[in-house]
Amino acid sequence: MQTKDHWENVYTHKPATDVSWFQVHAEQSLRLIQGTGVQASAAIIDVGGGASTLVDDLLQHAFTSVTVLDLSASALAASQARLGAQANKVQWLVGDITKLALPQHAFDVWHDRAVFHFLTNKADREAYVNCVLRSLKPGGHVIMATFASDGPLQCSGLPVMRYEPDALHAEFGAPFVLLSHEREDHHTPFGSVQKFVYCYCRKQLS
Repeated sequence: MQTKDHWENVYTHKPATDVSWFQVHAEQSLRLIQGTGVQASAAIIDVGGGASTLVDDLLQHAFTSVTVLDLSASALAASQARLGAQANKVQWLVGDITKLALPQHAFDVWHDRAVFHFLTNKADREAYVNCVLRSLKPGGHVIMATFASDGPLQCSGLPVMRYEPDALHAEFGAPFVLLSHEREDHHTPFGSVQKFVYCYCRKQLS
């Protein structure tokens, strides 16, 4: 099964609230985004945001330029249905971030809690980082969450990469300065705990 087919199958056959990564509120991500100090008009992209409730939280806190990108149209449809009329305030993109050509210097904040740790192929990770380099504004912010080194070996039946902060930052390299990192014990809807690491980086001005 191709990856896109996998995720379409997940969101077609499961409620968004029943997947292991579901959060009622993406509190840690929202706090880190607010901590960047960007204005409410800042262009924010949530990569792999699909059915995540982060977009709800961003709209609730008056952010006005939010893009949600996901491989699964079904995942995006779940968020759109949840938001109702508010969905019209969001730009929704369906696509593979390792192949998608996003506009140059389009975003102030890049957030990902769902994609990067699934990129087990080095070429895919390099394509992802090149996309960030192209589409993030100079001085822009990256908030990247992946499974920590003591996190799960698999998610949704797929193998994943696990990271310590330095190793995660190394994937992005010198164009990005690591400003801070922290951990999260994510409590799944099934009562288990998944260990995440969050890295906050800033793209160099040149």
